[in-house]
Amino acid sequence: MNKSESIAALAKALAKAQGEVENASKASVNPHFKSKYADLAEILNTVRPVFSANGLSFIQMPSFDGGVVMVETVMAHESGEWISETASSPITKQDAQGVGSAITYLRRYSLAAFAGIAQEDDDANASIGAKQPKQISDPVYTKDASFTEIAAIKQALLMRGIDENAALIKWNVQSFEAIPQSWVVGILHDLKPKQKTGAVINEAV
Repeated sequence: MNKSESIAALAKALAKAQGEVENASKASVNPHFKSKYADLAEILNTVRPVFSANGLSFIQMPSFDGGVVMVETVMAHESGEWISETASSPITKQDAQGVGSAITYLRRYSLAAFAGIAQEDDDANASIGAKQPKQISDPVYTKDASFTEIAAIKQALLMRGIDENAALIKWNVQSFEAIPQSWVVGILHDLKPKQKTGAVINEAV
């Protein structure tokens, strides 16, 4: 963490703000996983009024270099004191959509962490937690996904209109090659085609 020489006034204001701020409500719905989560707008709406009332502000500055998206979040106090930290995430789909999705995701989590608010992320939990099969001791289940299994996952994502980079972020893996083989059954189960609604995920964060 980077900070100004003193953060005494900032710490006092932040302690007061954290006593007033409420946890962000899970108002948004992920059209693929049919789950609710607190999106960036909800986090902003939760934090801004309380921070402003206590002389606090924040700046979030995104950057992109070498396949990695970075977002620096700076929390400042009206006294001029400040603290900052940078969150980063590698992406595989290096286009505007992939970069934008990762920036939004990092902004959401960074700001929630700075404000000290909880946001149980059903949006992420639904994609990697609920239906993963139990780890099996047989060595075949401890390997990474095979080329054929990766191809099947990518095809399933394509059929559901889900951005590959957003999926990797949700599964907390850096690449498809890093997906454990023991996850494959659960992932493909979640990605089975359901009744078509015309909804397409452009940004699942």
